[in-house]
Amino acid sequence: MERLLRATAEAEARHFWFRGFRAFVGPLIRFATAGRAVPLILDCGCGTGANVEWLSAYGRAYGFDLSEAGLRIGRGAGRRRLARASVTAAPFPCSTFDVITSFDVLYSLEDEAERRAIAEMFRMLKPGGCAIVNVAAMPFLRGDHSVMSQEVRRYTRTELRNHLEAGGFKIERITYTNATLFAPLAVVRYLQRRRGLRDDTREITVPPAPVNAALASALRLEAAWIRHFDAPFGSSLLCLARKPITSDRT
Repeated sequence: MERLLRATAEAEARHFWFRGFRAFVGPLIRFATAGRAVPLILDCGCGTGANVEWLSAYGRAYGFDLSEAGLRIGRGAGRRRLARASVTAAPFPCSTFDVITSFDVLYSLEDEAERRAIAEMFRMLKPGGCAIVNVAAMPFLRGDHSVMSQEVRRYTRTELRNHLEAGGFKIERITYTNATLFAPLAVVRYLQRRRGLRDDTREITVPPAPVNAALASALRLEAAWIRHFDAPFGSSLLCLARKPITSDRT
């Protein structure tokens, strides 16, 4: 996991996937924080804290992660609102945050841990607050990156919806993303499975500048389209879920 975090830290400012990710998530963050003067935002499983830094443009953002290596990298980059904790037992009071995010974390958790992580997000959200969740999608897209990221599952739209609703959330938006890259990615992942999966960081190595720029532009165009329509397939799932104002849960 430390290899993944270090490779991610080197790539997340420039790599086309991360640029596309922020283009997909940005509109949901703006929607979730609209009308709140200084919204409190928590990133659960923040890794190096790069997304905490990005989320700070929308409110007062904090993050936590279990990895000492990720936090060390983040603090070395000057990020201070980071804590060490588990997503299954977060050290924050109930009903504290306006927005909670979980970016590519739930898919690496065993079933019981995933259930507890969802329960913790629900607990820490204010009534009426939003959770924004991104996960790996479509089981047949398992590949080398799945080994490196310790992937337990890849979700279908129905599975993610069911898991979040079982945790008390009301789903407001759920869509696949990265559909633009779906066909070539499906071929690459198929070939990887044929020859045997490896712990390989090449997928998050920044490609040559012209290729990186072209792929980032393609994802930004897709993100503009997804603001209005749900994609029927893609390598990731992005969900906006809300904690009901009245609930019989904590």
